[in-house]
Amino acid sequence: MPIYEYQCEKCARITSVLTMRVGERANAKCRHCGSAAMRRVLSRFATPRGEEARLDALADPSQLGDLDENDPKSVARLMRKMGGEMGEEFAGDDFNEAIDEMEASGDLDGDGGESGDDDL
Repeated sequence: MPIYEYQCEKCARITSVLTMRVGERANAKCRHCGSAAMRRVLSRFATPRGEEARLDALADPSQLGDLDENDPKSVARLMRKMGGEMGEEFAGDDFNEAIDEMEASGDLDGDGGESGDDDL
């Protein structure tokens, strides 16, 4: 079931229309002003990247320019970006919860601030 986008010739806003079959003529009506004077526009679309392209993007040193390894929020931003690049199979609920916890506690070790390094 394709979704087509139409631009209103009266208010210039975009309206999305779901059709049941490819090539089906939709009776588009602007959901903003109610006008039936609509013209179909080319929708934006995403192109999936392969695993190699995602890993190359993560390995790019220019992506690490604002990283401060001593700042939990900076590390969390990088981790979220990495999770986004790797996809849902990598960045699930557990991953997001761990990042949220790291941001909230300011703890980079993930042990609540009890790293054991204080005794050295």
